[in-house]
Amino acid sequence: MSVWKRIGNLFAKPKLEIKEKSPLELFPGDICEVSLVSYEVTGRVQNRSRNAALLTLQDGSRIAYLYIEVREMVQYALYHAIDGRLDTPGEVPTTIELDEHVFHLEEEYNGHVTVTGKTPFMEGGEQHVWQYQSDDYRLLRIEWQNGRFMLYEGEKVIPGDVRILRAT
Repeated sequence: MSVWKRIGNLFAKPKLEIKEKSPLELFPGDICEVSLVSYEVTGRVQNRSRNAALLTLQDGSRIAYLYIEVREMVQYALYHAIDGRLDTPGEVPTTIELDEHVFHLEEEYNGHVTVTGKTPFMEGGEQHVWQYQSDDYRLLRIEWQNGRFMLYEGEKVIPGDVRILRAT
């Protein structure tokens, strides 16, 4: 190595390493792949107290929801909205039978959420969530916020099936 190159290396600025986003850091406009299907992130509901987010994903005209929660490991679930009706949060049962599947209440929690982009709830606030699981590992999620219910049915996704294709 020449003397001039060594002197140049002494004064050169170190190269900045670009940190790759985690799926929990995705925002509207980013592109991700879930189980070999590419989606654009169009919305995000984040519950910071649980270190969790529900991303609204769109692939053409199809809309899906990716739930991400960071615990000891990152956990993923892919949901699709379903039709259903409940009148009050006090009426949410601990066991629900839906399409020949019996779902049992696994977790119930509430917390303050922030909203970005296109989501079922257009503003942040206090949100109540009930998460269910059936004996054959199907998932059911019920959300209540501002007097409105949303119901989702889905399944767990292994971490290797979630990739970030483009992050802004």
